[in-house]
Amino acid sequence: MKNRGIFHRTELVFGKEKMKELSEKKVIIFGIGGVGSWCAESLVRTGISKLTIVDSDRICVTNINRQSMATYITVGEVKTVALKRRLLEINPDAEITEYQMIYNEETHDFFNIGSYDYIIDAIDSLSYKVQLIKSAIQTNSKFFSSMGAALKVDPSRIKTGSIWDIHGCPFARMIRKRLRKWGVREGNIQCVYSDEVLPNLSLQSACGTEKCLCPKAMSGPGDEELVNHEWCSMKKQINGSIAHITAIFGFTLAGLVIQDIYNEKK
Repeated sequence: MKNRGIFHRTELVFGKEKMKELSEKKVIIFGIGGVGSWCAESLVRTGISKLTIVDSDRICVTNINRQSMATYITVGEVKTVALKRRLLEINPDAEITEYQMIYNEETHDFFNIGSYDYIIDAIDSLSYKVQLIKSAIQTNSKFFSSMGAALKVDPSRIKTGSIWDIHGCPFARMIRKRLRKWGVREGNIQCVYSDEVLPNLSLQSACGTEKCLCPKAMSGPGDEELVNHEWCSMKKQINGSIAHITAIFGFTLAGLVIQDIYNEKK
């Protein structure tokens, strides 16, 4: 890692040896939306320089309200490409690997998740999220997961804890139910969550309809098979979310990684 002065203030907290450790840790983030994108940015700003980001989408205008790399200018770009560019603008020496892919049972082996020091789950899809959790806890990697960050406004109610002990989060409850159905009843699954659940006041949404705001094209950047890929039409309901909540979820995930490295014995 070159000394460009980027991490001077971080080094005052960590010291030179720990900064070296930070730069050598390998981290992979699945899902770089409102939570994952801020997690990635926080990690790189702190000194993580070996980062892999995974997401299948392109940037939609509806992402601008809560995602790190989403601006009016980047609408239509592949999310992983846009975020990689932003991260390299922060630290040009970082090793950022991006995959415009869907994580699922078929693609699982491609990622070799056990080769990473830290696995971060910021996936929205319940089935793919449970698949990642089930697989990640079988590795020797440290694993952290985000529960649902939608329909919340109170930052003081954001907490961390084991998936098995979370109360008041419907998403965590659904994940536990699915894990137990798959025979998983234990494991160190540390999560970021909130017990706040607000009503969704705007019931009318173009998402997932013929009036969908997601970018549509006959061709475009990235994987041709994912040019018109979107998740909205697969969801029962589109829930509202806002930047300060999704960012705090993402920053907290990053904080769990950074704190773990800080607390490692020399």
